Amino acid sequence: MDGSPAIAGVLELAPGRYPDLGALEMQELVLARALASWGLRPSEVDGLLVSPAGMASGASVDVFAHDALVDAFRMKPRFAETVNAGGATYGIMAARAAIAIATRQADVVVCLGAGRFPPVNAGGGDAMARIVSHVDFEVPYGAFIPALYALVAARHMHERGTTREALASVAVTSRAWALEHPDALMRKKGPLRVEDVLASRPIAEPFRLLDCSVPCEGGGAFVVARGDVARRLSPAPAYVLGFGEHHGGRVSQAHDLATMDAGVSAARAFEMARLRASDVRVAELYDAFTITPILLAEELGLAARGAGGALFTEGRAAPGGDLPINTYGGLLSFGHTGDASGLSMIVEGARQVMGAAGSRQVADASVALVHVYGGIMADHCTLLLGSST
Repeated sequence: MDGSPAIAGVLELAPGRYPDLGALEMQELVLARALASWGLRPSEVDGLLVSPAGMASGASVDVFAHDALVDAFRMKPRFAETVNAGGATYGIMAARAAIAIATRQADVVVCLGAGRFPPVNAGGGDAMARIVSHVDFEVPYGAFIPALYALVAARHMHERGTTREALASVAVTSRAWALEHPDALMRKKGPLRVEDVLASRPIAEPFRLLDCSVPCEGGGAFVVARGDVARRLSPAPAYVLGFGEHHGGRVSQAHDLATMDAGVSAARAFEMARLRASDVRVAELYDAFTITPILLAEELGLAARGAGGALFTEGRAAPGGDLPINTYGGLLSFGHTGDASGLSMIVEGARQVMGAAGSRQVADASVALVHVYGGIMADHCTLLLGSST
């Protein structure tokens, strides 16, 4: 259908370090490269959604980044916003863009972000913890991001029987996929074994170093367009079939640490798309730590309660498995790009549906599930992308 919203193009900077560029300069670089890659003129963009510039770096934050880009590119979009929900930002952008297109408020909406995750050994971990932690019940007690996630992991292990070996298998699986991605930050490190993960240095029980994502810098963009425009930009666009959003609050306020309300947004996405979890052929799940893909797989209906770990220990999520997960290496091995960290899952999910994932392409990627979250699993967004409406 001509009015069906679809992701028609994606672009991503290679994860790494960009010391010569400020936060806004990185966003300008992303937008310039994206428009050139897609063959779009700034005047053709009638919707622009941008993440705040500089939030994760601990520097001054530009919460009007959209205005800066409108000025820099002499754009005149019908609407433009700076959007923030942490890692969930880009899923929410995709949903907002799809609504705008479906209601004929826009034909072409560009969603983008770029950012930094400061090195944790330079105080970056403390800065990020202050941003995402509860000011009264977490920050005063020395909140530390790995420790907050460790509470979730410990509860899941207690209630669901998830093992340390299962956590390690998530890292092993992510690395196997990263070996197929030319830009993955950890590709040069080679494959992992469960033993390697378990032997890496302790961070916060039950996590070891290799259970944690890799802080870096980067960014990217995707364009959501009306169906006929999308097919002009791409021979095989990824249609936005369904989406759902949910906000459950911070760790200290969570009523269930073993679930973190992750399944609420998925239920809404599946209902909108008229699909079931069994229809999903590939999944891209936010993986700041190895517990989260296991927890998410269970809450999203991709695995039964207590069986999320088996997806990874049995190789089902790995290359050649029947339910590929994080086919680009995830935040664990592709790289955790600070303010842009929730973008890479959407880029990869769209590439899989579009048949543009190169050597890591899943044979039947007709339906891709993307789940992103912000904070310590406080803000959730689920997207369902498909090769047809």
